[in-house]
Parts: sequence; C-alpha cells; structure tokens
Amino acid sequence: MGIQMTGIDHSTAGIDIRTVFSFTRKSTAVTYEKLRLIWGIEGCVLLSTCNRMELWVSTTEEFQGDLYEILCEIRGVDPSGYRQYFSFRREREAVHHLFRLAGGLESRILGEDQIVTQVKDALSFARENYAADHVLETLFRQAVTAAKKVKTGVTLSPSDQSAVHIAIQTLREQGYAFAGKTCMVIGNGIMGKLAATQLRRQGADVTVTVRQYHSGKVEIPEHCRRIDYGRRMELFGQCDYVVSATVSPNYTLTRELVEANLTRPVVLIDLAVPRDIDPQVRELDGVQLFDIDCFREEARSEEQREAIRQAEACFAEQMEEFFTWYECVDVIPRIQEIKQKVAVDLELRLSRKLRALPLTEQEREQLRRDIETASVKTVNKMLFGLRDGTSRRTFREALECMEHIYNEEFGEAGK
Repeated sequence: MGIQMTGIDHSTAGIDIRTVFSFTRKSTAVTYEKLRLIWGIEGCVLLSTCNRMELWVSTTEEFQGDLYEILCEIRGVDPSGYRQYFSFRREREAVHHLFRLAGGLESRILGEDQIVTQVKDALSFARENYAADHVLETLFRQAVTAAKKVKTGVTLSPSDQSAVHIAIQTLREQGYAFAGKTCMVIGNGIMGKLAATQLRRQGADVTVTVRQYHSGKVEIPEHCRRIDYGRRMELFGQCDYVVSATVSPNYTLTRELVEANLTRPVVLIDLAVPRDIDPQVRELDGVQLFDIDCFREEARSEEQREAIRQAEACFAEQMEEFFTWYECVDVIPRIQEIKQKVAVDLELRLSRKLRALPLTEQEREQLRRDIETASVKTVNKMLFGLRDGTSRRTFREALECMEHIYNEEFGEAGK
C-alpha cells in the first residue's frame, strides 16, 4: 500500500506547458476509466486548475509504474519533453504537500479561497467516477478539514484575495483605471463571476456573456448586464477591457475575430488554462494582452511568514491523525474479525444463563443484542487503546496474539 503523486504548477511550468496537461471534466472522466484498468492502482484523484495539474494515486506495494509516463500516454504526448517540469512525491512528503496545497500555502496567492473548494471538488468527481478508494477519501477529507481550520484560525492574507483581485490590483498599480470603463467578461463560471464582481466594485460598466442551456435560468452577478455568448463580438468594439475566464478547449477570442472587430484600444485579460485568447493578438496595434502568468503576488511579509508557521503547526497535528489511521488501515479487517469472534464467544458462554432468565423471547433477544454491542465496544476500546499507547510493532504483535487465541478457540469449538 502506498501514496504518491506527480504534477506541474505555476512555479515550474508556464501556461503553455500547463495547457498540455490540463484536463476538462470530460477528459478527467476518460482518464479515470484508463487509470482504473492499470494493475496496482487502487485509487486515484486528478486535480486540474488554472495554476496546476496533479495526479494522486494509492497503490499496492507491488506497483512499479511511472505516473509521469502514464500521464503522457493518456495525453498522447512524447514523455521526453516535459519531465523536467514535473514534481514527484511519495508517502509523508506527498501527504504534507496536499495539506499545504488545500490550505493555500502552495498557491500563487497565499491562502487563496478557491483551492480548498477545488481540492474538495476533485475528490467528489473522483468519487462520482468510482476512482477514489478509502485511502484517498480519508486523506483528501482530512486535508480539506485541516485547510478549513487554518482558514478560520490563521490570517494568511487579506480577505477577498483571488487571481482576479491580484490581476486588477496589478493593473491599477501599472496605471490602469476601471471606473466608468466598459468591460465585458466572457464566461459566467466561478472565475467569471469573480471578475465581474470585482470590476463592478471598481466602478466599471460590466457585461457578462451567458450561454442559455435547457437547464433553466442563468444567473449573473448583481448590477451586471448580460449578452449571449454568440453576440459577444457585437459588444467587443465598445470595450475598454475584456476578461475571458472559461473552461472552453477552444479560443473565445481568435486573432481574426479581434482584428475584424477592433475599433479602439483594448486591454485583454486571459484568466483561463488552456488559454481563452489567441496569443497572436499581441501583434495587433491597440491590443494589450495579459494572461494569468502576468499576475503574481508580492513578496511575503514577516506577518505572512509567521502565519505560515502557524498553519504548518496545524497541518502537522492533522497529518499525524491521518497517519495513525493510515499505518493501521491494513489491520482493520483483522480487528473486525476479532470483534465478531469475541461477540460470538461471549454469547456462547452466556447462552445457558440467558435461557434460564425469566424473560420473554423478545426481551432475551434484546439482551443478546445489548451484550454483543457492549462486547464489540469493549474490544474496540482495548485494541485502539493498544494502538495509540504502544509502538506499531507491539500493537501488531498483540493483534497476532489475539488472532491466535481466537483461531484456536474457534478451532476447538468446531471439532
């Protein structure tokens, strides 16, 4: 049994490299189908966001596969060209990374809000596709729980920090103004809504593109206008700023579309991975293009470094809780079997006395159930007390001793 991960992020790979290994929900589902067929992989979770892609697996001890090569095969790319961008982690190093990731310590923007939801959603989607096993379920749930504790107890960064917030802040520092400007946001997902809301707060006149689906009414941020996605270029020529933040595999703005509808200087902000806006638009006069890699948080302050230390202390406590469970997860079926045998043993020893009691059959059956429940709880308390109060080796020796006792006991009873 083992835990390992591989991935790339904004610190090791630029947007064009990350795009090669970005996954949509559809391609993630297909990937899960392929990963489930690989011998030795017990469970998997794939996380793909604008800033990173990570593949997490739990494996048998015999698994010798190369996750990087597996990913390249699934994506249909030559593995010789990208390995230097990937990181690889196993066991405690991998677990530590996931806790830091969920808590926002690995994010481009320290403590950003979106990542914990993205980690939680990645687990949910893996579960929907029957990909996550009990090891990754427990690991990801505990990482999310730890991240939420850090979020409520430690101030890593000012509130309302997001990629959109940093983008607008960076542009303002460079002399760009938004008050009274005409802005269009292409995309009405989480990032698109954040962009529209932030631009409205800056005093911009904001229109959001929407696609009408059969599922019903599409909601947009308050005080924003809407326009059908197919009519976006009708508005484009009137815009001072256009932000694109979709999950589309295709460009929302091609060079040809922009060139044909360019009537005034415009600032284009691409917050998507893969890119939403054709990078060739940079060649057009009057166009300034910023992608997500143009926006980075400033150097961390001493207050933030202290907050990171506090977060790490919280993670250390939660990680030990996980490893206490993880290092004994293989013996849980053995513990269950011992508890069942203890319950049966106790019932056999008390059955004659139970029959002699002046009880109705219903009362006698209830008493049997109560005794069985009490015996199971007692053994549970004893075994897990041993686990928490002794070394791993001593606990396993005690477990083997109990197994031997009850195997002999039930062997003699069966003769």
